[in-house]
This record gives sequence, structure tokens and C-alpha cells, in this order.
Amino acid sequence: MYPGALAQTIPDRPAVIMASSGRTLTYRQLDEASNRGAQLFRSLGLRSGDHISIHLENHPLFFPVVWAAQRSGLVYTTISSRLTAPEVEYIARDCGSRLHITSRALGDVAEALAKPLDGLRARFMIDATIPGYESWEDAVATQPCTPVSDEVEGVDMLYSSGTTGQPKGVRVRAEGKPIGTPPGLLLLLKGLYGLREQEEIYLSPAPLYHAAPLRFNLAVQRLGGTCVVMESFDAIQALQLIERHGVTSSQWVPSMFVRMLKLPEEERSRFDLSSLRVAIHAAAPCPIPVKEQMIRWWGPVLYEYYAGTEGNGFTSIDSEEWLRHKGSVGRPLLGKVRILDDDGAELPPGETGGVYFADGSPFEYHNAPEKTAQSRSADGATTLGDIGYVDEEGFLYLTDRKANMIISGGVNIYPQETENTLITHPKVADVAVFGVPNEDFGEEVKAVVQPVDMADAGPALEQELIAWCRERISKLKCPRSVDFEEALPRHPTGKLYKRLLQDRYWGDGRSRIA
Repeated sequence: MYPGALAQTIPDRPAVIMASSGRTLTYRQLDEASNRGAQLFRSLGLRSGDHISIHLENHPLFFPVVWAAQRSGLVYTTISSRLTAPEVEYIARDCGSRLHITSRALGDVAEALAKPLDGLRARFMIDATIPGYESWEDAVATQPCTPVSDEVEGVDMLYSSGTTGQPKGVRVRAEGKPIGTPPGLLLLLKGLYGLREQEEIYLSPAPLYHAAPLRFNLAVQRLGGTCVVMESFDAIQALQLIERHGVTSSQWVPSMFVRMLKLPEEERSRFDLSSLRVAIHAAAPCPIPVKEQMIRWWGPVLYEYYAGTEGNGFTSIDSEEWLRHKGSVGRPLLGKVRILDDDGAELPPGETGGVYFADGSPFEYHNAPEKTAQSRSADGATTLGDIGYVDEEGFLYLTDRKANMIISGGVNIYPQETENTLITHPKVADVAVFGVPNEDFGEEVKAVVQPVDMADAGPALEQELIAWCRERISKLKCPRSVDFEEALPRHPTGKLYKRLLQDRYWGDGRSRIA
């Protein structure tokens, strides 16, 4: 149930294959590399429960680094490779990182971080070095490839955005268990999806720093499967990989389905996808017509779930169930779904309210007791902030999201940070940021700006504002377009009525999910 054991039984089986480069790590290599990393952590004084931060793209050494932390009992935070230096710095500081690992590909961010993160015990870079960073490869090469004497299980602490735009760390406090202890997700993959030990070939097309790709890949590796990791998603390449490697299981977000479905019929139909038994999807709403087409194309191999980084609950639905309950995200397997009104009273089937899980797994937001409290009902049920209803059979349907959240390509984006950035521009008097329809990604970021001088409104100012954002925050959070209004709809108390603006793009009463 971890590389040390699997290296003894299937040493030459590929644990990781990088899709484009073809670079492969066997279980023996993964075991030895992660042992050297764990030994390095111990040599630097890191002990079980200490925190480190990992800022990497989908890199061949991503899993050796993560497994080094996992098998030495550390709490590790994987940070989005798309964030800017201030955003990475905030997370690294907030999580209490004592050691930071990055790569030469992210050197511009790393260089900007060298001084702000001068309180760390050490900083390492993969593939090269710059001032302020040591070579990861050189450092681990000096370490023994045997396990540390006090191996215990570590745990991730991942960050999801808060409603104010500041990310929040999700702490589950599960480190320190005996090495090889199977996580709950592993039992789920075997029991629910039928993943098989030492036989699975798993395609991972998404960024590894996300909760689901990170945790699912680690679980497959505990099963002795092979993870085929795409450096970045490409629709044709994904189909080629399924055929070439005989992929048996995979995980997707709906925007990937859309891209594949938009390929010419003769292009996508030329691939043999018959090896694929399980195609799991989540992270964003999947339009009903898209899922109908995917089931017709791939067969009844699609499995959808609803959950969050917090791990407080989990619903699931397979293809046959979904065809009978189109639009549902399933029934709960972890926690009991409760639909509550604004006063905390439970609503009957068919009525829409806040989606809560009772009797689910506990969690807390790191350094944010007020956010933890906001996620609880009066009797302790927890919510991710979504809105929906259940039918008479207990199937959950999501009808909306948190009021201001934008979901673009499976990534949650909160507009407050974007608004805070735009309002600092000298030509902006007021601003509203929200999601508008995008055929490929579900939603895209739109800004509506009230200029200081309406005479400035136009394409030149639009491009100026977009560039202003991209210099200061992650590109994902920046508007793809900007519209202008003489005045935004604000109440005298200061409250901005975003819905009056959003309805122009979505249509009155239209669900942002269905």
C-alpha cells in the first residue's frame, strides 16, 4: 500500500509515465527516490507534522517529492503552478512551510520568492538552480535510498479559495498513522469503481496540484497501478494515450469532454477506447447534453461524484443511474445530505436550499476559525456553499453555486480579488466581476467597469485593464473581456446587485449549472 512494499513485489512495473516525454519511473525508482527525499527532510531537522510547500508543474519528479513527504509524516501543500509570486508567498507563509520546492520552469516566480521566503529552513529547485535555491537532485543524491527509521504516513493540506478571494487551507489532521495505512479514498476506488491491484492503467489529464488528481494518483500508486500523466491537456493526445497504453481508468472535468466532442467525428472515432472501464468526472457541472453524448460515445463507463477538498461528504452516480436521474450528482456514500434553508431548517425533497453534509469527515480551515464556523450549521453539519435539492429517492441535484463563485474549466475562481485589483486602477470608479457562459470552460471571467470618465471606455481601456490584472494576479482570475457602464447597480448601503448584471449574460432564471 506504498512504494516501499511495492518495490519488493513489482519493482520493474512503471509507476509513472509522462505522456509527452515518455519518461518513466518504476516502483523501484519511485521507492528509492522518495526514500532519498525523506532522508533529506530528516537531515534538515523536519519531523512528522512539519509543513512543506511544493510548487511544481506536472513534472516527472512530482511524485518522488510528494511520496518523500508522505512517508516521512510531513504535512505538504501543493501549490498551483499558475499562481503569481505574491499568491504563492501567501500560501507558503500561511501553511507554515519550513521548506519550499520548485522547478526551473517556474523560475520567474521562484526568483521573486527568494527574499520574501527567507525564513524557510531550505529552498530547493529541480532541473537547475538560481540564487537562493539549492539543487534538489544534488541534495538527494547524497542521501541513502533506504527508508527513514521513523516512517509514518503524512497528509496533504491543500488550499481552496475563500469567498473573499483569499485561499484557505483545509486541515484534516491525519498524519502520523502507521506507514502503509490505506486512506479512505483507496477503499473507495476499489469498492466503488472496481480498480484492480497491480493491473490498473490510469490516465491523469489534469494539473497534479489539484486535490482530486493528487489524491487519485497516489491511491492508484498504492494499488500498484501505472499513472499516465499528461503534462497538459490536449484532446487528441488524450484519446491517443487511451489507445496506446490500454488505459483502464481515468478522471476528467467536463470542459475536457467538450473539447473532445468538438473534434471532427472522423478524428475522434479512429481511436480504440475499448480498454477504458472507468471514466470519473467531477469538479464542475457537466451539461446534460454533453454527458449524454459522452455516454453514447464511450458507453456506460462514466461515474460522477460531488465532493470537495474538505472531504466532508461524497455523493456518487454511475451512468445507468444518471440516465434515470439526468442532472443529478448522485446519492451520498460519505455523510448524509441535508438541504437547509437560510434559518437552518431542513427542507423536504424537491425544495432548494443550502447543501450540507451531516455525519461526514471532520475538517477545519487552517488559521481561519471564522471560515470554519461559517461552514457549519447550528447542529454541526458542514457545507461547501452549494445550493441544490434532493428528489424522493435521495438523489442530489445542484442548481446553483456560491453566489459569486466562477467555475472555469473545473477551477473555482472567486471574483473579489480581481475586483480589488481592478479598483486600484486610476481610471476605475467601480467594478463588478462575475462568470459568463463559455462553451469550452463552462464559465469565463467577465468584468463590468464604471470608469472615472466614461469617455475613456473602449477597447484600449479594456486591454489596459486586462494587462493591469495579469501583472498582479494569476491569469486564471483575470477577465477575458471588460464591458463598461455609466453606473453600477448599488444599494445606498453599498451592496452591489450583481445579479442585475449577470442576468444580461445568463438570462433570467437560468441555472448556471444545468
